[in-house]
Amino acid sequence: MPVLADRAPAKVNLTLHVLGRRAGDGYHELESLVAFAGTADRLTLDPDTALGLTVSGPTAGPAGTTDDNLVLRAARGLAARVPNLRMGSFHLVKRLPVAAGIGGGSSDAAAALRLLARLNHLPLDHATVIAAARGTGADVPVCLDPRARMMRGAGEEIGPVLGLAPLPAVLLNPGVPVPTAPVFKALGLAVGQTLDGAAHPGIAGGLGADALLAALTPARNDLEAPALTVAPVIGEALAALREREGCRLARMSGSGATVFALFTDRRAAVRAAAGLRAAHPDWWVAPTFLR
Repeated sequence: MPVLADRAPAKVNLTLHVLGRRAGDGYHELESLVAFAGTADRLTLDPDTALGLTVSGPTAGPAGTTDDNLVLRAARGLAARVPNLRMGSFHLVKRLPVAAGIGGGSSDAAAALRLLARLNHLPLDHATVIAAARGTGADVPVCLDPRARMMRGAGEEIGPVLGLAPLPAVLLNPGVPVPTAPVFKALGLAVGQTLDGAAHPGIAGGLGADALLAALTPARNDLEAPALTVAPVIGEALAALREREGCRLARMSGSGATVFALFTDRRAAVRAAAGLRAAHPDWWVAPTFLR
């Protein structure tokens, strides 16, 4: 059988409201509008070979050891739930920055589940696939079908596909890995505590770019302020985006350090990316569309 391939796109939190910290399990309760970028990692699966993983690409080094990679965790999780699952060896071309707030590892894991589901003729909404996704990580379920939608709870509540207009954007990472745990620690919520703030705006399906931007503007990322205490360079990255011509909104994604800006059109995004690369050659910059 030929090698199977799939993309693992960057996941961008256009909004991220923290509602509080649950008393039962201590997880943070979130409400987030998630979209996916054109820029992505690439994962291939060579069927009917021993389970394994090799990694190459510009960010392969920071991705860490392969034994603990989420791709293998996802594959083993599905194999534990599906008897006689056909497996294979994976190769990951890593292009997305690591510990960057854009769900690179989670998207890689979701791509692994999609490839194994295709190989074994399982639908993506099969209970075992969803269970394996949830068992791998909080962001993996929303990455299984990478299209814009709301995500709630600790990632277990996934809303319907919203069919939003493609948004011209630039993703920017200032080259500093920011693990999630220190950011939530800086947020400082005790178990059972809630976080005050305006409610998340309603996001209707099928919104055009202007209507979507109007809905996004009053929303926020509640992890942005604590992330700035962990990695102050995030503030520099946001400022660099906001001063670019055509920038309509700039915000941090996830727990950082990746930030994004939405632009008036694709040309403005490409021009902004070129200027940012020239001014900050050590930063990771990607013009893209968010969908």
